[in-house]
Amino acid sequence: MVSVPAFLLRRLYMKGSLHNRQDGWGFRLKNSLGSGYAKGMLPLTLDGAEVPMKKALFTTEGAEAPVCFADVDDQRTFGLQMGKVVAIAVHGDPLPPGAHTIGMGFIVPGLGKLRFDFSDVAQAADPPGT
Repeated sequence: MVSVPAFLLRRLYMKGSLHNRQDGWGFRLKNSLGSGYAKGMLPLTLDGAEVPMKKALFTTEGAEAPVCFADVDDQRTFGLQMGKVVAIAVHGDPLPPGAHTIGMGFIVPGLGKLRFDFSDVAQAADPPGT
């Protein structure tokens, strides 16, 4: 099975987009690697601790409603269209000040489980467009 190195997947993360929200925290992805989709999500991690799947949602640019990570399957996929932004939101406590490491992963047909992480400092409030 072909593998995609984490350093390439890290390019999906929009640097500087990690931010606190009124109801938790979030970040954005933008695909510049090539369109694809996942038929399953792996739990996000925050500084090494797993985030419950029911607390993580994503909204694809142009979509009407967010989708819970736990609801991704063969029929409701996590799409990464070329050039489109995907906003990730996590319900819960906001991030404390300082740098954080976020881990993300998904199950891609033909490739299996793909994982990557990134580190950034959370912005104080929602950035424009989220």
